[in-house]
Amino acid sequence: MGEVVALYHLTLARVREVLREPGTLFWVFGFPILLSVGLGLAFRGRGPEPVVVGLYDGPGAASLEGALVSAGIKVERVDDASARTRLRAGKVALVVVPPATPNDPVTYRYDPTPPEARLARVAVDEAIQRAAGRRDPRAVVDLPVTERGARYIDFLIPGLIGMNLMSGSMWGIGWVIVNMRVRKLLKRLMATPMRRRDLLLAQAIARTGSVPLEVGAILVFARLAFDVRVTGSFIALAVVCFAGALSFAGLAILVASRAQNTETVGGLMNLVMMPMFVLSGVFFSSAHFPAVLQPALSLLPLTALNDGVRAIMIDGASFGAGTVVRPLVILGVWGVGSFSVGLKIFRWG
Repeated sequence: MGEVVALYHLTLARVREVLREPGTLFWVFGFPILLSVGLGLAFRGRGPEPVVVGLYDGPGAASLEGALVSAGIKVERVDDASARTRLRAGKVALVVVPPATPNDPVTYRYDPTPPEARLARVAVDEAIQRAAGRRDPRAVVDLPVTERGARYIDFLIPGLIGMNLMSGSMWGIGWVIVNMRVRKLLKRLMATPMRRRDLLLAQAIARTGSVPLEVGAILVFARLAFDVRVTGSFIALAVVCFAGALSFAGLAILVASRAQNTETVGGLMNLVMMPMFVLSGVFFSSAHFPAVLQPALSLLPLTALNDGVRAIMIDGASFGAGTVVRPLVILGVWGVGSFSVGLKIFRWG
């Protein structure tokens, strides 16, 4: 009986401790509600996203385009170079190659790995067969995309690198700083001649030490398991990855600058990271989101990091290319700006 009473009082004490932490209550109850309201407002009244496919020019392209458009499929005219680029970036799910003669089959070029590509193939074929209006279905040929750089896995690996760099910086710095505050270590350091700028800079610089191991492990695994290669400069890739890690280190310092406990900083870090997991093109192209959001999405630090890594790994972009310089500028602004604000509002205890 005594053990039950003790367990009851310990449980009650923990419940009271949680109720006395407004930050914990907000992240447990308030944030999911706000996120649901925001997503509900963003997607209210919207139907399913249209299927976007590319269409080569050719003798039968006009009739195929009419059949696809009438079925609610969005069609973009492409040539060989743009077809590869748009397939690789996930901006079209499938490319239709018209037949050279009426007796030749229609060819579908797509990567069968992502489900949206398979669904697009079904929708396109249904529209074309319906437009043919014959008992014997129109002949088609599937041409799965297997070449390096055009597969879904080639798109995914850079996104995983960016996501890993963001998570490592946020948790490896933000959590550590708040844990030091909870354990009263920061107050002890305050009594020394140490400047807070040096303390925070040391945290950011130390973070870069693990970047080669993190990125290298992913690249080695991707090469051995999926034959994913870096077509551009390894030096440019290293610079972009280090810039990304330092940029998110600045964000982590800002998030942890005033948080009083690990529950609060965990919620704040999720508030920063979760939207970028969805919006910044980690698992699928950010081009799927409405055009009105694209300028803002392109300025997110994880979007910039993913774009820079993909430009180097897939497109072979050089260090001075605009597709590399622009992400570096965005990452630099986020890193320096957030570190400066975090340094200004930082408190030891």
